[in-house]
Amino acid sequence: MLKFYNTLTKSLEKFKPHGEIVGLYTCGPTVYNYAHIGNLRTYIFADILRRVLEYNNFKVNHVMNITDVGHLTDDADQGEDKMEKGAKREGKTAWEVAEFYTNAFLNDTKKLNILPATIICKATDHIPEQISQVQILIDKGLTYETNDGIYFDTTKIADYGKLARLNKQTLKTGARVAMGEKKNPHDFALWKFSPKNEKRQMEWSAFGRNGFPGWHIECSAMSIKFLGEQFDIHCGGIDHIPVHHTNEIAQAEAVTNKKPWVNYWLHGEHLVMDDKSHSAKAQVKMAKSGDNFITVQTLIDHGINPLAYRYFLLQTHYRKQLQFSWEALEAAQTGLNNLKKEIQKLPTASDIDTDIATATEEEFLQAINNDLNVPEALAVLWSQVKTKNISQKTVAKWDRILALNLLYNSEKKILTIPPEIQKLLDERALARADKNWAKSDALRDKILILGFVIKDTDQGQKISAS
Repeated sequence: MLKFYNTLTKSLEKFKPHGEIVGLYTCGPTVYNYAHIGNLRTYIFADILRRVLEYNNFKVNHVMNITDVGHLTDDADQGEDKMEKGAKREGKTAWEVAEFYTNAFLNDTKKLNILPATIICKATDHIPEQISQVQILIDKGLTYETNDGIYFDTTKIADYGKLARLNKQTLKTGARVAMGEKKNPHDFALWKFSPKNEKRQMEWSAFGRNGFPGWHIECSAMSIKFLGEQFDIHCGGIDHIPVHHTNEIAQAEAVTNKKPWVNYWLHGEHLVMDDKSHSAKAQVKMAKSGDNFITVQTLIDHGINPLAYRYFLLQTHYRKQLQFSWEALEAAQTGLNNLKKEIQKLPTASDIDTDIATATEEEFLQAINNDLNVPEALAVLWSQVKTKNISQKTVAKWDRILALNLLYNSEKKILTIPPEIQKLLDERALARADKNWAKSDALRDKILILGFVIKDTDQGQKISAS
């Protein structure tokens, strides 16, 4: 029996799909910078979720968005659009920045053995759908207009905030809240108007003025387009519960008149690190704006196989905070290599007693089906490997979920790419995106002189030592 902890009901529930195909929506990255390994913990959790569903013989329609417009630097609809900010930082267009970091994110997911979503959809490709949903909400009398945009009036929804169990707050009507005049503190932007004295790179004409969509409306519009007005599972990080996912539910259920809009909400906990900015011992989540910004490339530069990071994550339940340290990660890499060595010593399937094999399989399945309890499943694996009561064939089957390449050579060396080479690679990727072939060739030659060979493939640049 497959069970998940549902954030909406705050309980462990038996999974009952809405239809023949499981509809799964994953909140994707905001592509204004590289994803850090804290972000990627959420995507590995979602990958395990999908793999467990498929292991249980469910067909899955997995949709993931790419946020390439509308996510402001403050979740309360304040600040600058992250894409526009990224463009200023790098001296590129917002479109170029979005394409580059989308490709970087997808390359990172490949290194971590994360399955690609069935459908990957960009917010900028679905502006008409978002405008249509905003118009429906306007027509239903659930919005109001301020100087800087169209806002959803959360007081019109009796069960607003049910996902996060928010307590209603009061704010005097018309009080100034940064870039607008919100009526209530939880009200949120559906559509933001472009500043009259500023030309944005990403803007569209709607509702009488140029503007751009709010962050939350994109997920509602695209999930409904590709998964229907009701679907099975929506997942993401716990930081999405009080704002992003809460607002998605409010607007989507108002548009569709369907409750619940999503049957199961699953959320992964943070990766945390020691906060070196305080003398007292404290922990903070990893953030792109902080000093603890570690990417997949950072891991490789430290000699860590990305799959060792995946193994490190799988040793802790997705709903528990996980403390990061380089020492713990190195220990995980050693543990994974040792596990692979022991697996090489295992017998073939024909040498294992059928009753033992069946009992072992049931024990593993019971663990993963109990709210994705991968740590317990790993304990089953280690126990059976030590006693040699498992075959390599069974390990290969379980690795469809774990995705650790358990039957691959554990001694394969990970190519370390120095930061200066990575910078040249990034420049070359942008040059190729601009079709600046002369610059691309010059950078390739420069990288070759520094000891690395570049090969261009359909999946992007492949680098090896010369």
